[in-house]
Amino acid sequence: MQYFFLVVTGIIGGLIGGVFGVGGGIIIVPALVMGFGFSQHLAQGTMLSTLLLPSFIFAAVKYYKAGNINVPAAFLVSLGMMLGSVVGASYAQTMPAPILKKLFGLLMIVGGLKLIFW
Repeated sequence: MQYFFLVVTGIIGGLIGGVFGVGGGIIIVPALVMGFGFSQHLAQGTMLSTLLLPSFIFAAVKYYKAGNINVPAAFLVSLGMMLGSVVGASYAQTMPAPILKKLFGLLMIVGGLKLIFW
């Protein structure tokens, strides 16, 4: 039954990702922590590993066909993300889980408030 709910979590994350361009960090990581009892490190690592699969390629194709992807910008941001993700993942492994969880929550709150009020 847990496998079923993991797939449902992926579907919800995919739906939200397709609509808003987000999903992993905002939906799947908290779901894995709160709903499945994953540690913060395990949830983040599991979420990042889902990006190895072409899970969002079909959504990206829809956006591309509608003229809503700047290909050079996407490529350059991807290059930056490769470097940033290696540095960030290395740093996260040294951080105690309670601090990492609090910083993750703070990031979501600040991001949400910024979107609402600015």
